[in-house]
Amino acid sequence: MNGNKIFVDTNILIYFLKGEKEVIEMIADKDLVTSFITELELLSLPKISEKSKKLIKELLKNCLIIDLNNDIKELTIEFRKKSKLKLPDSIIAASAYFLNLPLLTADKQFKSIDELEVLLYEV
Repeated sequence: MNGNKIFVDTNILIYFLKGEKEVIEMIADKDLVTSFITELELLSLPKISEKSKKLIKELLKNCLIIDLNNDIKELTIEFRKKSKLKLPDSIIAASAYFLNLPLLTADKQFKSIDELEVLLYEV
């Protein structure tokens, strides 16, 4: 693992927001990195209350949010072609790989990318 940083998928932050103790313990002492995709997914959840939106924004302030660059775009294309991941997941995988960080997720489909270090949280 690369120091104390970990790349987190959207589902991990949702579990964190729901108060799942195991997830809270897993990421408590980590520097969290995530994709702009996660930011968009969290803030566009259906029927999100203003209170929840505020809580999500506070959580995201504590994350380094990675935007798209040309290298991540190329990796996204490569990963999508060989893994059949959906486009948002391909961007998340490419971002974690580009930064050489393990991806913490509850989505088993990320395991289809051999080059990516996936830390699978089993619900």
